[in-house]
Amino acid sequence: MLKTDFESQKNRYRVFGNMALVVPKELDELEKPFSLHSPKPFEIRLQVPDLRVPIRNFLRTTEVGEFLSGALAGAMTKAVLAPLETIRTRLVVGVGSKNITGSFIEIIEQQGWQGLWAGNGINMLRIIPTQAIELGTFECIKRTMTSAQEKWKQIEGPKLQIGHVNVNFSLSWVSPVAVAGAAAGIVSTLACHPLEVLKDRLTVSPDIYPSLSIAISKIYKDGGVGAFYAGLSPTLVGMLPYSTCYYFMYEKLKKSYCQSKKKKSLNRPEMLVVGALAGFTASTISFPLEVARKRLMVGALQGKCPPNMVAALAEVIRDEGLTGLYRGWGASCLKVMPASGITWTFYEAWKDMLLVEKRIL
Repeated sequence: MLKTDFESQKNRYRVFGNMALVVPKELDELEKPFSLHSPKPFEIRLQVPDLRVPIRNFLRTTEVGEFLSGALAGAMTKAVLAPLETIRTRLVVGVGSKNITGSFIEIIEQQGWQGLWAGNGINMLRIIPTQAIELGTFECIKRTMTSAQEKWKQIEGPKLQIGHVNVNFSLSWVSPVAVAGAAAGIVSTLACHPLEVLKDRLTVSPDIYPSLSIAISKIYKDGGVGAFYAGLSPTLVGMLPYSTCYYFMYEKLKKSYCQSKKKKSLNRPEMLVVGALAGFTASTISFPLEVARKRLMVGALQGKCPPNMVAALAEVIRDEGLTGLYRGWGASCLKVMPASGITWTFYEAWKDMLLVEKRIL
């Protein structure tokens, strides 16, 4: 009996010299040659969640579609109109010739044709996030404000009674488009102002800042992180009226035109014209602040930076008179009007392609 037991268990023994060790059955199985037909001794299964559906659903949301539409529209517009932006910046700041033709010739003579696209690399990097954030914020705030107004109309809003006087709080007097336009300008400016500083330095002083990497290094070395936000306050002051007027005028003109023609939406040529008129109006109203903002942002390069926006405006009036507040206005309109019209045209076209609900309609 003992011999039989030993024979039955002999496979489990391993002899090392004068010692014999018992090997567990599980380990003994692992030492057998692997066969395609033999069962695996153990296996670990790691199930990775399928993220394709959530990602696809996320990319199909209205907010993402508007964000991407703004980015693509901004990039396409800026690539076409970069030369006008270069000339406009030089005229506003006061570098070189004081007219469009003279500035154009100077750039060609000094830097060649590529000089018309000076700083366009950073311009593209700036405009893509700026337009995406700006247009995305505008659409989101406009929807939120409109929805809030509708809810307040249903519940009649909160009321305050002081003695015999009843005070009704209402949002009906607030324009969702104006609020959304102001918010869009502020948010995009806060997010992308460092790129605006880099773009201006590369455009105005290409000899001092010949490349993007050198500009970043030199600006940081001279003033640290705060130098990238130089002129932020006047930028916000100048952006607020422009952005508010720009979006308000576009929506107002679009709505009025559609009502007069008894149609639901604009076609592409009509978008181009309405967008251009909105840009022209907003630029004309806010242009003196734009002049002061540019002076403050690049004034340090010339060693005569005004302490604030009011001082910058006073300096312009003292040196050039009231007409100085609109120096470069023609070049600005020449750039802003087509840029505005083209941007809205591209933006609406991309929304038609990217937004699922618009494709269904």
